[in-house]
Amino acid sequence: MRTEDVLAAIATGLWRWDNASGIVTLDAEAARLLGLPAEPVRLTEAAVRSRFHPVDWNEIDGVVNLAVAEGTLAEARLRIMDGQGRVLRTVRSRSKPLIEGDDYQLVGTLQEVAEPQPGTAARTPVTGDWRRSREAFLLDAGRALAEARSTAEVLRVAASLSMPGFSPDGLAVFGMSGDRLTVIGHHGHGDGDEGPFTSMTLDTDYPAAEVVRTGRALYLPTPEEYARRFPMTWPLAQRFGRRSWAFVPLVVAGRTMGAWMAAFKHPVAFTPDERSVLTTVARMLAQALARAGVAESERELSLGLQRTMMPVLGPGIPGIRVAARYVPTGGGLQVGGDWYDMIRLPGGAGAGRIALVIGDVQGHDVRAAGLMGQLRIALRAYASEGHGPDAVLSRASRFLHGVNDGADMGAGAEEDGGGPRFATCLYLEVDLGTGTVEIARAGHPDPAVRMTDGTVLLRPTAGGLPLGIDPDSDYPTTRLTLEPGETLMICTDGLLETGGHDLDSGWERVRKLLEADDGEDLEALADRLVEAVHGPGSHHTTGPLADRREDDIAVVLLSRQGSAVREAPRRTMMTVAQAEPERIAAAREQVRQLLHDWKDDDQVDSAVLMVSEMVTNVLVHTDGDALLVAEVVCLEDARRLRVEVADTSDDLPHRRHPGEMASSGRGLILMEMLAHAWGVDPRGEGKAIWFELHEPPSGQGCGT
Repeated sequence: MRTEDVLAAIATGLWRWDNASGIVTLDAEAARLLGLPAEPVRLTEAAVRSRFHPVDWNEIDGVVNLAVAEGTLAEARLRIMDGQGRVLRTVRSRSKPLIEGDDYQLVGTLQEVAEPQPGTAARTPVTGDWRRSREAFLLDAGRALAEARSTAEVLRVAASLSMPGFSPDGLAVFGMSGDRLTVIGHHGHGDGDEGPFTSMTLDTDYPAAEVVRTGRALYLPTPEEYARRFPMTWPLAQRFGRRSWAFVPLVVAGRTMGAWMAAFKHPVAFTPDERSVLTTVARMLAQALARAGVAESERELSLGLQRTMMPVLGPGIPGIRVAARYVPTGGGLQVGGDWYDMIRLPGGAGAGRIALVIGDVQGHDVRAAGLMGQLRIALRAYASEGHGPDAVLSRASRFLHGVNDGADMGAGAEEDGGGPRFATCLYLEVDLGTGTVEIARAGHPDPAVRMTDGTVLLRPTAGGLPLGIDPDSDYPTTRLTLEPGETLMICTDGLLETGGHDLDSGWERVRKLLEADDGEDLEALADRLVEAVHGPGSHHTTGPLADRREDDIAVVLLSRQGSAVREAPRRTMMTVAQAEPERIAAAREQVRQLLHDWKDDDQVDSAVLMVSEMVTNVLVHTDGDALLVAEVVCLEDARRLRVEVADTSDDLPHRRHPGEMASSGRGLILMEMLAHAWGVDPRGEGKAIWFELHEPPSGQGCGT
């Protein structure tokens, strides 16, 4: 008797579904069960689909995909509809996928089953509540795994997953190293329990090894099933007291990278719905582990580049303390163009000289890091030859311009990011004996100084174009003196402009941190400056505190050791060149910062007005630059401000009587009205005009 006749006798139909062609072949009984004439027929997938209830079709689609992935039976309950949308009967389908390359054929049976009576609890493939719980669980699991940034975080997330109705109490993630199985991580086991399962060969009689070899999941619902199928390694698993096990392959881009074990202390039948959840979680887990592996490799590469390119500012230089930080921008390969350096200079008397360098090459990619390395080496070479700050930056600009010319000539330079790059840079030469600092600046933010009394001043310095733009750029030198106990800060713009700030508002944020510091622990201050931008270490975990880094950050702090004099004069000095009249605004701001704690606001406004007049007069009535020196000194019960503006002209100012509509000629009149004392001192080359203001006795005073 034919097989078809036997199946028809027990009211069981036979069907074959060819996924490649989309043709479904039905025998006579299967056709009858679908509400068609009882004769063999070949139909399109759409025609067969129209006979099933839409909800049931969606369920069987998921069950079939799971069976294809695992090579298991696909079983589902389906309602058959007539042309008017009425339910004719309910059938049970059992089918086996036959894999043929990327396609498959389903061969299975259809058999009518009794409809459940109203009010009875018949088990459907997936109930509505279970479906909603499953979907919510998978959404939460996907979000949590997507946010995990390291292998350790992925394993923590996997251990915390609470699956709807059948949460495992033991987890293990297996990987591969050559032809051996490795344990990447586990949960629900004691330390050392993974020992027997580490370094198993892939041909070992163990479920995880078989899953890695075949790429197909294994479900062991009972201890008896485990012992029957894997008698050699059953004693290793028996001691944990589990009742059911699922071993699911971890597949990425079609390649099996390992296996995931979920073990249960209660029996689990591993229905198609439960297997579907486990398979989906395994896919997300595999993707998360792959992303974490790539991210960890990038971090390791980044740290290696940083260690290679960044100097170690250790102890050993008498008279100073130095602290530095480099923090790459968040996301991607964490390397960029920011750098710092400290160079021991040749020659010099007394304690010697060092150079501090900080810079920022345009871009946040590997090429920016490469250019940074080249530029750092070039600067070291020029500094070691004994050149001054201006000559070092001029040569460095010419060097980078030559590199850019070579990049322009390369094929496809613009497409691969190989076009011209410029760099900002701040170069400081520090005499450790006298505290004299000579500064040359190439388009970089100015340095800042924290004085011994807590006053913080941004030191305006003369500067030129960023390096690499013009090979013939000049870089004028600015000189200041760092007193014992004072701290100098240089940084890249990432410390200032991150978090929606511009240079001005970002500087105010940094200035408050510097003012609040006691100057004792330079390393702690460096940490606080960085944390003010991107948050503490807890921000580098999953959750609502996102990483706020938008640009690379480099910061260097240098403090001159010695006996700090709390009542030492508070002093600032700057040059305003004829070609830079816009720096008059910087001069006004310097005076305001110097008098930040002056009690009489009217006197502060008067001082700013007189400084503006004095500097403007030099630029208008002479051919030279203006040198501004402002100093606050302590008296017995108050403080005194003295401001000098020197120039190289021998012409002394004289009083004029401007008319009502005149636009100039009121400078000396203002000084007579506003200053407590003023005067003009002729000097060997040029002159200096000065004024003094005395703080009222109720002011800040000295020694506080």
